[in-house]
Amino acid sequence: MNQIKKILGLILLVGVALYGYNENARYAPNPDNNRQTTTTQSLQYAYDNRLSDIQVSGSGTVLHLLADDNEGSRHQKFLLKISSTQTLLISHNIDLAPRIDSLRKGDTLQFFGEYEWNPKGGVVHWTHHDPNGRHIDGWLKHAGKTYQ
Repeated sequence: MNQIKKILGLILLVGVALYGYNENARYAPNPDNNRQTTTTQSLQYAYDNRLSDIQVSGSGTVLHLLADDNEGSRHQKFLLKISSTQTLLISHNIDLAPRIDSLRKGDTLQFFGEYEWNPKGGVVHWTHHDPNGRHIDGWLKHAGKTYQ
């Protein structure tokens, strides 16, 4: 009986993940589309279930601006507060997309990218176009401007 519950739980988890991926992929190209999944629900679910490699979208408040990572591909990094209990690291490739020089603590930022689980709340990357066309294009939106 316990084995059956585990199998059913796994099937449900895979089904929900696939549904979320398909819904996000449907609306990915347009950062102005208001029908994207909500940050709190999809990211909290991904964090609670230790999911990775899933497309997520949402918004948050800039909590901390971190130093750029200049090792290998350069990334602009900052922490977003996306709910009362969860923060999220954004790792934005500034070799492939413009850096957001106007970003300040307390600013609101919208995002669409790939979520990777970690014990601190997770990381969103692929917030840029894919020059090779093999990955869904991501983006960041700040102060009415889209960075892709």
